[in-house]
Amino acid sequence: MGSESQDKLKRSGSDVDPHTPVLRISQLDALELDSALEQLLWSQFSQCFQNCRPGLLTPVEPELRALLHLLLWRFTLYSSSATVGQSLLSLRYHSALSSSSRFRPLSRRQKLGLALLGAGPRWLQERSHTLLLGLGLNSGGPAVCEGDTGLLQRGLRYCLTLVSSIAQLSSLVNFLVFLRNGRHPVLAERIVGARAVFSKPNVVRDVAYQYMNRELLWHGFSEFLIFLLPLVNTRKLKATVSSIVFWGNSASGEGGAEGQGMWKECGLCGEWPTMPHTVGCQHVFCYYCIKSHSIADAYLACPRCGAQAGHPEPVKMEVEMMGM
Repeated sequence: MGSESQDKLKRSGSDVDPHTPVLRISQLDALELDSALEQLLWSQFSQCFQNCRPGLLTPVEPELRALLHLLLWRFTLYSSSATVGQSLLSLRYHSALSSSSRFRPLSRRQKLGLALLGAGPRWLQERSHTLLLGLGLNSGGPAVCEGDTGLLQRGLRYCLTLVSSIAQLSSLVNFLVFLRNGRHPVLAERIVGARAVFSKPNVVRDVAYQYMNRELLWHGFSEFLIFLLPLVNTRKLKATVSSIVFWGNSASGEGGAEGQGMWKECGLCGEWPTMPHTVGCQHVFCYYCIKSHSIADAYLACPRCGAQAGHPEPVKMEVEMMGM
């Protein structure tokens, strides 16, 4: 089966010029798609254990992530010399170690190198602390004193930190070189000699003129809304609409009965007013209702009549006691 897949790759890539440069954005998009797919599969896998004890997968999470990476590698890169992201963008890996002018798929050694360099460093970084602790526990014995063990642990920790710093610096330098020449966005590709090429001849990443017009129009409209919406006083607009639609109809037929009923309910929540306050008009509000709205909107208007609201003041009522 392996030889047949290699023959199919050679026949399908015979018309492809491996020296045709691939856009940098296409290679970066392929990496982002691969990372998104791996994260999606991990989230789906972790949801299978959501009803189990919390933290069940935490002790073995690095190993499970490495296993998931190897499974994806087995059914994508190992089978077709292309990841899922590259397949979606009509790309595949070409062996840069070959001197032939035709497309050459990756060898098994190159594919295995990509798998190990993709999953190995991440697993080692996540397990470095646990490995150092395990080494400290296992190295205690009569032949090794505590001072030597502590010195060994510090030396190993320093070596791991140095190797990690060198690897990150190398990745940064490799990415800068990639921005320069457009090849090998990942350091592992440069090490094993894998280069992204087109999987189909005459593949050009272009954008239709109508699509560009539609995108430009939508982006311009969204930027206009982002600029305009903060300038609109939505509370005042809502109060004005409410006063026109609801309060105008009730005020036309109620008369004096409405004047007495407005003191029995809050103009905001509609309940019996708690600690009744007024803002200068004839309506009454709960203290907490009108205070929270006035803090949120410095130019608050009465939601009933639309009058400009002033500082909330407690309602003062004169009560006349009549003797029996």
